[in-house]
Amino acid sequence: MKQVLEKQVRTKIRLAEIDRLIRRHRIIIPPLSRATLLRMCEDGTFETAGGGPTNLGWLVYEDSFVRWVDELDGSQNKNAPVEPRRTSR
Repeated sequence: MKQVLEKQVRTKIRLAEIDRLIRRHRIIIPPLSRATLLRMCEDGTFETAGGGPTNLGWLVYEDSFVRWVDELDGSQNKNAPVEPRRTSR
């Protein structure tokens, strides 16, 4: 069977959806303002499609949003070597 879309496409999320996800899943309380989310797009915190807003608004790559959420939890060093625990005897 032939694949219709063979090229890997990075999923993009509209900024309004990111705002909704932050509120719905209580990722950070109080939720970030829309101005803060816009600034995060502009300063590169979120990777965006294109250099600015599109006709659909800001489109943020889903993986960059997930990475940001992981960093909030301190999970950015998942692949770092784990030091062995010291046991007292």
